This record gives sequence, C-alpha cells and structure tokens, in this order.
Amino acid sequence: MAILTTEHLTRRFKELTVVDDLTISVNQGEIFGLLGPNGAGKSTVIKMITTLLPPTSGCASVGGFDVVHNASNVRRLIGYVPQILSADGTLTGRENLMIFAKLYDIPKSERAPRIDESLEFMGLTDASDKLVKNYSGGMIRRLEIAQAMLHHPKVLFLDEPTIGLDPVGRKAVWDHIQKLCSDFDTTIFLTTHYMEEADKLCSRVAIMHLGKLAVI
Repeated sequence: MAILTTEHLTRRFKELTVVDDLTISVNQGEIFGLLGPNGAGKSTVIKMITTLLPPTSGCASVGGFDVVHNASNVRRLIGYVPQILSADGTLTGRENLMIFAKLYDIPKSERAPRIDESLEFMGLTDASDKLVKNYSGGMIRRLEIAQAMLHHPKVLFLDEPTIGLDPVGRKAVWDHIQKLCSDFDTTIFLTTHYMEEADKLCSRVAIMHLGKLAVI
C-alpha cells in the first residue's frame, strides 16, 4: 500500500526546471532510494514532499494528505534529516533531543522515556551527556536520526545521510537505518549518489538525471 505518492511533480526556478514531471509511489515499510549525481534534483524533491518548498505544478501526498493543502498533517507524519549536520554542538546529545521533544509537542511525561529509547536505539547512551561538538560525524548523524524519530513518524526522509562520513561511520548509519525499518515499520525515503549505499539499503530505487526520472 502506497504511503507516499507524487504525480507530475515539477519545480522551476525562473527559467530553470530543477524537477521535471516526477511521478513515483512509495510503499509502507520500504526503504526507497532516490539516486542521481549532484544537481539531479534529489534534494529539491525532498524539500517539496516535506512541505519546505511549494511545487510549481503537480502534486504530492504523504499518508493521504496533500503536501500543499494539508501541510500541517503531513508534518505530523514525517521526520526529516537534511544533508548538512544541524545538531547544536554546544549542547549535549540529550539536550538536543529534549529540544526536539518539546518542538514535537511530546507530552512532558513521555519525553524522558522517548529520549532514553532513542539514545539506546541509536547506540548513543554512553555519549548522551557529552557535548555534541566532541562527537564524530557518524555519531552526529545518528543523533540527528534519533531527533527525527522522537515523535515516531510514519515516513523518515534522509537527504544523503552518510555524505562526508568515513567507512566505519557509514556502516553504523546503514545498520541503524535498516533497524528502523525492521523494528518500527518506518518507511524510509533517502537520497544518495553512492551506488553501494543504495544496493545495501534499498528495496527499490528511482534514478534521476537533470531533473527527470530515468527509471525505477
């Protein structure tokens, strides 16, 4: 059953068409990869589906909710980890998670148990009270995934989740992504230009080139 669909999704910036007539469907519980070189339009697709950028034309929906007309409903169903590392290095891992728990309106009585659960799941319990500026790149990425999963989203968007990580860090992130899918039935939509990453993680992939869908 499809939990995410796009139909003729298009985004233009003046004369430049960045995403051109994209139609895809993602099933509940799968890891779906959007592949392509830098500049193919992958990040723009994610920004439209996560309600951060309005489409020029076409439509997209998550859980049956239109990303333009029902944006608040869509946001309750999704988690999003952007390309650029965004955790606050001046705070501890636990403090970063607490901020997100409040932003997600998680009830006060549930915040500490959810944070402990997320830290344990992502293998960060021992580092939870250390400043994030002392984390490795792989640890920061796992913390950001923990942040995005605090409210138990139906769909998790990961925009090039292992970019800049060393092989050990990449494998740790891969392992946790697979566990999220198997243990929580989370649908994962990720972008990557690493073919081995797509081969390791994804059940299906869509390949983009210059804004157009080449093949699924």
